[in-house]
Amino acid sequence: MAHHHVPQSNLFLGGRSVHEALGGGKVADVLLWSNESSRYVSAALLIGMTVIWFLFEIAEYNLVTFLCQIIITTMLVFFIWTSIQDNFNWTIPPNIHDPIQRTYSEFTEVASTLLTMLNQFLPNLLKIAYERDLKRFLLAIFSLYVLSAVGSCFSFLNLIYFGFLCMETLPFLYDKFRPQVDNFIEEAMGSIKGTYNAFDSKFLNKIPRGHLKEKGN
Repeated sequence: MAHHHVPQSNLFLGGRSVHEALGGGKVADVLLWSNESSRYVSAALLIGMTVIWFLFEIAEYNLVTFLCQIIITTMLVFFIWTSIQDNFNWTIPPNIHDPIQRTYSEFTEVASTLLTMLNQFLPNLLKIAYERDLKRFLLAIFSLYVLSAVGSCFSFLNLIYFGFLCMETLPFLYDKFRPQVDNFIEEAMGSIKGTYNAFDSKFLNKIPRGHLKEKGN
């Protein structure tokens, strides 16, 4: 496994490497293109998703038609193989069990990781609303509004493909250029914080608030 250098910046990951933040397992290797075996899986997933996106979004394939044609093609390959193997001394049929099993294993691990992240994401949103932290609450509402606006501009398949493309590229790029990205975002966050503080002092602090009763009273 490739060595992952832990940069000095603690802006997002608290001193951990990107590989550790992604779980440190096969999923992290695939998303970061870490070693030779994971690069094959990463490339296969990216090419496969791109082909699927092209067929359904650009070529406007029907899902049932696509699946049937895949099965037909596979059956034709095996039929032709078994028909001509004696002429070329091919005694061993193409072995598809191991690649399918490995692909399925990688897919289930990625799906499990994404489900775990989703299960952590939703309670965190509810926690933000429960804690009544106005700054975090407004930031969460704004982020969700932007996401909903972006989602309305794309079809579901385009959105899924764009999200997958970000997963396959952004962690890898961030791992390679982490200090530069952290410095840029830190400066941007400082600018945003200054703007928010000005807005807070001019408007939010002037909103009258009732006194909260202490618990037990």
